[in-house]
Formats: sequence, structure tokens, C-alpha cells
Amino acid sequence: MRFRAKIAIFDDKIATVSPMNIENFLQQQAADTIAALYGPADPAAVQIQKTRKEFEGDYTLVVFPLLKLSRKKPEETATEIGEALVKNVPEIKGYNVIKGFLNLSLSNAFWGERLAEVVADADFGKGSPTGKTVMVEYSSPNTNKPLHLGHIRNNLLGYSVAQILSEAGNKVIKANLVNDRGIHICKSMLAWQLFGNGETPASSGMKGDHLVGKYYVAFDKAYKQQIKELTAKGISEDDAKKEAPIMQQAQEMLRKWEAKDPEVYKLWETMNGWVYEGFDKTYEAMGVDFDKVYYESQTYLLGKSLVEEGLAKGVFFRKEDNSVWIDLAEDGLDQKLLLRGDGTSVYMTQDLGTAFTRFKEERLDAMIYVVGNEQNYHFQVLKLILGKLGYPWADQITHLSYGMVELPEGKMKSREGTVVDADDLIGEMVSTAREMSQELGKLDGLSEREISDICHMVGLGALKYFILKVDPRKTMLFDPRESIDFNGNTGPFIQYTHARIKSVLRKAAAQGIAPAGQVDGSLLVPEEVALIGMLTDYPATVTAAADNFAPSIIANYAFELAKSYNSYYHDFPVIRESDPAKQALRLTLAATVARTLSASMRLLGIGVPERM
Repeated sequence: MRFRAKIAIFDDKIATVSPMNIENFLQQQAADTIAALYGPADPAAVQIQKTRKEFEGDYTLVVFPLLKLSRKKPEETATEIGEALVKNVPEIKGYNVIKGFLNLSLSNAFWGERLAEVVADADFGKGSPTGKTVMVEYSSPNTNKPLHLGHIRNNLLGYSVAQILSEAGNKVIKANLVNDRGIHICKSMLAWQLFGNGETPASSGMKGDHLVGKYYVAFDKAYKQQIKELTAKGISEDDAKKEAPIMQQAQEMLRKWEAKDPEVYKLWETMNGWVYEGFDKTYEAMGVDFDKVYYESQTYLLGKSLVEEGLAKGVFFRKEDNSVWIDLAEDGLDQKLLLRGDGTSVYMTQDLGTAFTRFKEERLDAMIYVVGNEQNYHFQVLKLILGKLGYPWADQITHLSYGMVELPEGKMKSREGTVVDADDLIGEMVSTAREMSQELGKLDGLSEREISDICHMVGLGALKYFILKVDPRKTMLFDPRESIDFNGNTGPFIQYTHARIKSVLRKAAAQGIAPAGQVDGSLLVPEEVALIGMLTDYPATVTAAADNFAPSIIANYAFELAKSYNSYYHDFPVIRESDPAKQALRLTLAATVARTLSASMRLLGIGVPERM
């Protein structure tokens, strides 16, 4: 038998394809047995699930849906089915009945075969090609500030989802849409003109994205001061916000940019160039990459043409001030602006153009936007508008909405400069990993190069795992030091488990101890059966993570596997085992656990060290 899990996309939705697996095997055996005892049962009534940990058994048949067919009490029905299964299915060695639940225990020989399958399959967990193309958009930074902790969650989530969907058999395009135009970009540009005195990354010694972000904060400071001065003269705050000279200058700069004013355009290219160089360094340090990079400056004009198309179709309407809107009252929403009265575009305009471009060029089967939950309304409107414009692929768009990352001191605010900078955080994580690893003696005997590499891997692994183990929809509180605990539900705990197994494998090889050539199921103890059961769950785990766009499912699987192996290793050591057959079996199991941990962590974008 082959126990593999696959993923497919059909009918514009991502969904599971159910291959032969343990549950399917047992369901078929139970259905055949029920048919022989009582007559054919509705397939939906033959329900197999994992046995709960507090009960003896591997899998459980729920008997209650079968009582109309058996016309007997739950316990009697379960007992009859259990006896017949044990008698006729050699893979089932025993059973017990708890009310209307038949708990089945599978034979050691069965589990030995499963371990042999996993060992023999280098691609275990990988889905067969679906022939479908999925684009995952993440990062999508603004070129007016450096990346911060909120961007880190976005990038890590998007990259991991892309890895998981690829593992599940899809062709995945990792995309980044750079928000390189708009009023927010002009704010940084204007502040640099007013206050910068020609400062550059080279002259200041700052990364380009940090330098530009400095002037974004400077704009906000000057803007607030002007509002304060205007309100002191008796002008209302709303009017003061509109009349503040620096805001009017920024709006004029945006109009000049859209008109391709040479001076403004040159400044825009220069400052964006500084930011791109800074972003690239941060992405490299973070360990994420992209297959395609789109720029709003190249797609917003197409968005404008779609607005004109919508006006011609009567989907949109124009107000007296020349602005263009759509009325979504019938959809339970309000009116949405698409073009300002001066002809400049808004986010929605350019997102229309970008979506159209992608589906046309890449022939996508699904488009996943990884964007924070503050944009839920935006993407709801985007899908509605594209549908009203007549594009059937609008339903293939998914907004993977995630919660914000908060710190003990509260929310971050870019305009006020109260953010946790991504570069600083990455550096802090690596330093903390070194400090804690040295305290625990985990770096003893390693060269400085090895220490540097391991501390970077552990520091980044701690950050990534801490963020990805949380359900994406939840707001999370980030604690850097807690994330590097070597004994909790953390990345370093899993990394250290992998390194420990690799150390055992090296010691075994040095002593001439080899993994088992063939798996002898008769040698298995319950703890080993439990580990094999967890290993066979890996393909279904990948499937579930892909179906739900949830790296947290992979993260928690890896943690449970590492925790179970550590508990097992404490009671069943490898090198000190005197029985060569048991020793070889344990070595095989250890190597397979290490391989599965490495595969799981790779889907999270996390490396695992060979030694620690």
C-alpha cells in the first residue's frame, strides 16, 4: 500500500484529493466487514478517526451511524465488527470497545511496513503535480520606510505558504508588489527636499530604506506642527489638515509625478533606488525571495483604463468634482472611490490593474494576497468590482488575512517612528541566540565560522517559528527572548533535536553501526509505533496546511514530532543498545525523524543545523 497525501486545485478552489492512506484502508476493510455482517452501509456512515490519546488503540470506528443497519446495541455492534476485523484482516491485531466506539490496534508488522515506505520514499510528503498555477503575493512594502516587525510576519507567512503550496504539488509564483508611488511616497520625497540638505546613504552611513524612512517621520512631525499652528488661529482641525502647506505641497508633487515632471521623477527614481538596495539586504537576511516583482508605478495606468471601461459599462459613476466611484449599497457596503477629482489614482485603481495583468500574463488558477486584516474591506471590494467588470477569475482571488504583531508596549506606528525595525530585530535575534547558546554550552568546541552560522540559523529560526506557529488570523504578542527557549515550543528546540539526532548518526557511523536494511516490525515497541504513526501523518499534515494556508499546522506537527522523539530517545538510546537489530532499527527511526523535521522546517523557511 502507498500512503501519500496530495493537493489539487479545481473548480477555482484549492481542495484535497484523497489518495490511499491508512484511514482509507481501514474504512474499506470496515465497510467490507459491515457489508458481510449486516449488509452494505452508506459510505458516509463508516467513519474512521484517530483514537484519542487517553484510550488504547490506533484508529477508531464510530459505531453509532451503523445501528440502524445492525439493529443491535452499540457495544454489541462494535464487538461483532471488531471480532470480524481481527479474524479477517491481518493488519488489525486487536480491538477494544468504549460504548459506541470501536478502537482498533494495528499490528507491528503493519507499522514496520509503513516505516519502510517512508524510508524508501525520498519525496515522502510531496504531492503529485496538479498542473495548476498559484500566485502568492507577500511583502508589498511602501518605498517610504524600512521593513518592520509587521512586515516580517507578512514575509514569513507568505514565503511559508508558497513553500507549502509548492510541496503540495502546485506551480507557485512568489510575487512582490512594491508600493512605489502615491501620496505617502511624495511625503518622504518632499521632506527630503525641505530638510535633507542633500543627505544620501553614502554621506549618512545609513541604509537607503532607513534614510528615506527618516524623512517620512520628519514629514509627519512638520505636518502635525502646521496643524497645531493653524488650529491655534481658530481653524477647525479638519480644515487645518487640508490647508497645512506641507500637505498641499505633497499633493502637488503627486500631480507632478503623474504628469512625469522631470525633476520630480528623477528624485523619485533616486530615492526609490536607495530603498530597493536596503530592502534587498533585509530580504537576504530574512531568507525570503520572489519570482516576480511588480511595481504600482507600472500598473496604475492600466487600472485607470479599467476604470474608464467600468464607466462605459455603467459599473462606475462620476461625481460633480470629476471623481469616479462605485456604489456597492446593494452588496451591503458603501460607495468606493476609484479616481480622485484631479485624476490621480488610489490603491484600488492600481490593484485592479495589477490583478488584470497577473491573470492575463500568468494564466493563474488562484491568486493569494497575504495582507493584514486591516485590509479585509479593501479585498472584499476588489473582488466585487472585478466581478462586476465581468472577469470570472475574480472568484479565484483569496485574501489571506492575518493579525497584527504587537509588543508588550503596544502597537507600532510608522509615521511616529515607533516601530521595531526588521534589520535591528534580526540582529538582536542572532545576538540573543549566541548569548543563550553560550550560556547553555551548545557552542563548545565549534569554530567561530560554525558559531556564526549556527547563531544566525537559530536566531532566524526562533523568529520565524515563533511567528509561524500562531494561527495567521490571530493578533500575536512577540517576545524575542521567549522565542529562543531551547526547551519550549520553539524553533531552537526543534533545531536542537535535529542536531542531537545528527550527532547520534555520526557517532553510530564512526562505530560502524548502520541503519536497518529492512524494518523488522516484530521488534517495535509502543513508543516506536507512536513515532511511526506520527511520521505517516506528515503528508496529510502538508495537505491540511496547504488547504488552510496555515504554516502553524506544519509548525505544531514538527514540535510534537520533536517532543515525542526526545521522550523516546530518553528511554531508548541508540549507541548504548546491546542488541544489534534493535540498535539498527532505532537508528533508522532516528534518521527518518531527522529527515522529516528538516522537511517540515524547510516549509517554514527555517534551516536545521547538523551540529550544535
